Amino acid sequence: MVNVVHDAVRFDVATAATKGERDYQEDSLIASFPQGQETGFAVLADGMGGHMCGDVASALVMSEVFSQIKMNEMLLGKRITDISSILHMTATAANDRISQYVKERPDSYGMGATLLATVIRGDELYWVSVGDSPLYLYRDGVLTQLNQDHSMAPQIDMMVKVGAMSEEVGRDHPDRNTLTSAIAGHAIAKIDCPDTPKTVQAGDIIIAATDGLQFLSNDTIAAILKETHSKRSMDISSALLAALDELADPDQDNTAFTVVKLGASRHVALSDTDHMEGSALFQRHDATSRKAPVLETVATNPALKATAVQDPIDIPKKRVIRLVTSQTLDFEQTEAPVETGAPVTPNKPQGNTSWYRRRTSND
Repeated sequence: MVNVVHDAVRFDVATAATKGERDYQEDSLIASFPQGQETGFAVLADGMGGHMCGDVASALVMSEVFSQIKMNEMLLGKRITDISSILHMTATAANDRISQYVKERPDSYGMGATLLATVIRGDELYWVSVGDSPLYLYRDGVLTQLNQDHSMAPQIDMMVKVGAMSEEVGRDHPDRNTLTSAIAGHAIAKIDCPDTPKTVQAGDIIIAATDGLQFLSNDTIAAILKETHSKRSMDISSALLAALDELADPDQDNTAFTVVKLGASRHVALSDTDHMEGSALFQRHDATSRKAPVLETVATNPALKATAVQDPIDIPKKRVIRLVTSQTLDFEQTEAPVETGAPVTPNKPQGNTSWYRRRTSND
């Protein structure tokens, strides 16, 4: 007997990536929104390290988090499941994977990546993020960044706001892109993984991106979404890429992002058994038509598996990341315990004194 009614949200999803003006691609991403399931998720990582295998780091982080979420996919739809705990666990698993790789290859010390993983279940949006890869929500003409920015940019902006630094100096400060947290194989200084999900609704557009998209200002991104919000996610992605091309910034970083457009809800009747198991029927429609349901999912296949990165890789020795020890007390840091079992390299900074500086050009 059917006596339960559930709102099924329709997803229109597209992914995109561009190398920008870099010599090689260090961003990795994947999105999974299977038809007939209640949940969908997207994962991306922005690698750092240059000749110390930044692209390998991002692939390891992305593939490890993807596999961990995939293994728990049957649990994600159950309302009793703590998705935040699962996502937090994936960050730790990815960090352990980097730690293992560095232990096996000491010359790769210093490699790392940001992490942004999102899970959408019905009208709930969960995420875990480490680093500066932004998660945007566009609703009713307003663009909002949902996750924390683990870089020096917020602290520098605060110093500008209180008058401790001029706006011009703050805007061009060389430490703006210095990360205060990353997946690098030792203690993770900061993890943004809220216990309470963000409620999403029909008409929302969610963008999970690496920081290369932020070469466009928030106002520019919002203006593009205002013009394209009624179009397909693929069209939105194309418009964002076109804007980056038109910007023609000689320092344009790698950019990768997933656009998730939430369509109108539809009432679907479920049996008691289906409801108890947390499964729902999701119908996907073309955003521009009311014809028969159409599945539109563009996902990147994780081509680089753990076994595929064991051979040495010839990577250009540019855009390197290096650990730096802060010589200033102006910036507050979060105390982070040093994890046992992580590789310790003599005479290299550990714990919360380790920040991650990324070059903003190929020089």
